[in-house]
Amino acid sequence: MSKLPILKETNLASIIYFIRGEKIILDTDLAKLYDVETRVLKQAVRRNPDRFPKDFMFELTDEEIDGLVSQDVIPSKQIFGGARPFAFTEQGIAMLSSVLNSPIAIQVNIAILRTFVKLRQLLIDHKDLAEKIEKLEQRYDEQFRIIFTALQQMLQEESKPRPKIGFKQKEK
Repeated sequence: MSKLPILKETNLASIIYFIRGEKIILDTDLAKLYDVETRVLKQAVRRNPDRFPKDFMFELTDEEIDGLVSQDVIPSKQIFGGARPFAFTEQGIAMLSSVLNSPIAIQVNIAILRTFVKLRQLLIDHKDLAEKIEKLEQRYDEQFRIIFTALQQMLQEESKPRPKIGFKQKEK
């Protein structure tokens, strides 16, 4: 794939986040991959606003940034240097190759797009598995219902106080 070690699919998959129903990569992570400063990347994007509609790139809200910090996705807000980060979708990342036209940018875009394709395939595979499980549940629903009912009864019985067992000495 690439001679750059950071471009391994496992590394790339770890910087893809799910925000607003989209798989995205943050501008800070992309800047590292492209070997440019984050401000340079943002500047290139701002100079080409027509190339980055809202479904290609969006700015994170304070709540979304707080969510990333609270989930330990990023260590703190300080990583963004006081600016709100841009979140790039798959299409936005593809568009970056036309804005950041360098050999590294081309390599990075190819690797990222391949990773997005593999992630999409994994989601499709898991969707098929979920559908199969749902069909099994529907098919054996009555048998499972009996088991679940029995388990619920056992749990209810355990919650009731039991009489103490063992040697009891008569009080005088």
